[in-house]
Amino acid sequence: MRFQAGSIEIDAQIDHLIVAGWTGRDIDAVQTHIDELAQLGVAPPSQIPLFYRVSASLLLHAQTIEVLGAETSGEVEPLLVNMDGTVWLGLGSDHTDRLLEAQSVAASKQACPKPIGRTLWPLDEVAAHVDQLTMRCWVDEGQGWTLYQDGTVGNILPLGELALHASLAPGGAMLCGTLGAIGGVRPAAGYRMELSDPVMARSMSLEYRVSQLPVVA
Repeated sequence: MRFQAGSIEIDAQIDHLIVAGWTGRDIDAVQTHIDELAQLGVAPPSQIPLFYRVSASLLLHAQTIEVLGAETSGEVEPLLVNMDGTVWLGLGSDHTDRLLEAQSVAASKQACPKPIGRTLWPLDEVAAHVDQLTMRCWVDEGQGWTLYQDGTVGNILPLGELALHASLAPGGAMLCGTLGAIGGVRPAAGYRMELSDPVMARSMSLEYRVSQLPVVA
């Protein structure tokens, strides 16, 4: 995959992909979310955090993704990419099949493409202030853009710790977890996401539309 790193373009061979779940730094809030999902039939995780291995081919740069049915949704997440031992920070969406999630979280993670942005920053470059980075997501529900998620990277477990716990090796990428959804998790026709660095006055973005394929039997 091709990324923009400052003024240069770099190619990354990504051979394996991890989706980190239940990565909230506030354990009580994580447990509350687990309890809420349990009421919807979603089984609790076997451990916290939990690292789901999914196909690397799900990662893509795309303005539109195709999904099966109407019960999927995206969420803004930091993306880590290990290239030859150097870890880079990017932006991605863990788009997930919410209907399938009630049967198997692992299967729901595998069921949808994972759109990612084209910009990368060296993780070491922001390490001293990484918790101050802001993550926001807006959704298009047919009446313009609505703020859907808003918070800082400090709301999730430290990125370096997650990479260590997941054994993120060269050639690997990981989506690192997300923020609570304003108004609850729900489908949308489009997503606009942003990761901003207030210290170095810069940002990266991701925007994509969702095309629903019919469910036939």
